[in-house]
Amino acid sequence: MDTKLILIEGLPGSGKSTTARLVHEILMQNGIESELYCEGDLNHPADYESVAYFENDQWHRLLEEYSAFRDQIIENCIPEDNGYLLPYKKLVPDIPDTFYEKVSKKDIYELPLDQNMKLIINNWERFSTRAASGKKVHIFECCFIQNPVTVGMIKYGAPLTKVRNYVLALENSVKKLNPILIYISQDNLDYSFRKAIKERPQSWSEGFINYYTDQGYGKKNHLSGEEGTLKVLKARRQAEEEILKKLSIRKAVINNSAFDEHSHKAALEKLLINHPAKKGKN
Repeated sequence: MDTKLILIEGLPGSGKSTTARLVHEILMQNGIESELYCEGDLNHPADYESVAYFENDQWHRLLEEYSAFRDQIIENCIPEDNGYLLPYKKLVPDIPDTFYEKVSKKDIYELPLDQNMKLIINNWERFSTRAASGKKVHIFECCFIQNPVTVGMIKYGAPLTKVRNYVLALENSVKKLNPILIYISQDNLDYSFRKAIKERPQSWSEGFINYYTDQGYGKKNHLSGEEGTLKVLKARRQAEEEILKKLSIRKAVINNSAFDEHSHKAALEKLLINHPAKKGKN
């Protein structure tokens, strides 16, 4: 296989997690060394999950306030761009809740968009350099398009041009890995989203709906509840379709409306093993 990175994207409920798992199975079954990184992975090599960023003055104030845990905090920090990164969910749980409340407000996905973009793009570039020297195929679930769109458009209400340029910068950072993007589509967005709500914990749906309607795009357009969230998702789908058209990496759109794992795996095998995706295929 001539790629070192497979990107799995699609809307919530489309089957991204299943697709990522199946892709990993297919590669392993064909003797291809690979590693799967799912959404929320604390050890993700390119994205940041539960990682906060502090500028120097903020960092020193944090260390002073929580001096009893100074050694542990410093041991886990990473110098970055005139400041420090802190993977706060990797710390031991004996630190007071007030610490986690304070630190989570500095999460990279809570930072202003321009700062978020800079830190994320830098990390993808470092990952690409490391991965280029190895043989392993990395499989990323939903951080290449989804995260820039959700933080840019949905959280901050940024224009499509800015969100698109964010994704294009990520694309440019990994071109040396000859990546393949697999986008999972659904014919009926209403059905797939409501299916996800039924299958997942109530806390997920409540958090998801709040994120989509209480800030950025949803708030600007006076949207609320499930129906409002669906309108945001439809706008997100349109934005992602526009972004897909601009990408020059190898890509394929696979329809998963049937939610049939056997036929879905067969389509993925055809794409990855039997007939590798052509450059720019859409």
